[in-house]
Amino acid sequence: MLAIEARGLEKRYRSAFGRRTTVALAGVDLAVPRGGGFGLIGPNGAGKTTFVKALLGVVRPTGGTVRLLGGDPHDPRVRARVGYQPERLRLASAWTPLELLDSVARLKGLRLPRSGALALLEEVGVGAAATRRVGTFSKGMRQRVGLASALVGDPELLVLDEPTDGLDPPGRAEVRALLARRIAAGATVLLNSHLLAETERICARVGILVGGRVVREGPLSEVTGAPREWTARFAPGAPAEALTGAGFTPREGERWAIMADGPVPLNAALDRIRAAGGLLLELTRAGQDLETALAEAMAPEETP
Repeated sequence: MLAIEARGLEKRYRSAFGRRTTVALAGVDLAVPRGGGFGLIGPNGAGKTTFVKALLGVVRPTGGTVRLLGGDPHDPRVRARVGYQPERLRLASAWTPLELLDSVARLKGLRLPRSGALALLEEVGVGAAATRRVGTFSKGMRQRVGLASALVGDPELLVLDEPTDGLDPPGRAEVRALLARRIAAGATVLLNSHLLAETERICARVGILVGGRVVREGPLSEVTGAPREWTARFAPGAPAEALTGAGFTPREGERWAIMADGPVPLNAALDRIRAAGGLLLELTRAGQDLETALAEAMAPEETP
């Protein structure tokens, strides 16, 4: 079963007097397998937000079909299996994080014990502020609370719109680690972000949306044209036996190379080295980055 399936998905908006039509989605075909991270990227106005709204049943497509976890996005039973964090998160200032999570649970038809809510808030790093009013929170803290609300009910699919916006570098690293754990446990993450470096670190597959169409889609290594090889540099004294055991091979300049199909197996190998006392100093991947791939996808084709 696919996590997300769109076939010929179209969405057109008409002006107030029907004299002008804006095409937001022009026939999107996309199949996202279950499990793993999928990054949806594209320029402003490409149709990413409209696509997410169609997935969540917020807007009805003009044409085509969309399936979510094998079901209808408008089915409450399907929506209860999905967690969503919007880009522009508006929280009631008088509420506390605990009250917000309780409200989300009730909307999903779930019962969330106080201990479970506290555990979620601890996981996203705001457990100490569980009973404070949201109106006193910084943007970064609000983002963390929004992520906690998306995690209510241990959803099979997480749809996240700019989840690390407003977070400092350590906070982004914490969110990446959290999502890696969820993916490792079998969840699917759809990430919509302008922070392409974050997308590369979280997602093993990506889709590039331009002009309301998916122009490139597949494993990150294929979309970027980059091989699966990563090169790492560790602090002096890194255990060579642990490195080779984790799949690393030595390279010139005290560097080590490893082949990895995505961020999850890569981080698993790095975790083995850290557990053995190794300290990572630098990590690079061969080939072009996602920003270059996006620029190429947006470039107009030359006519002979």
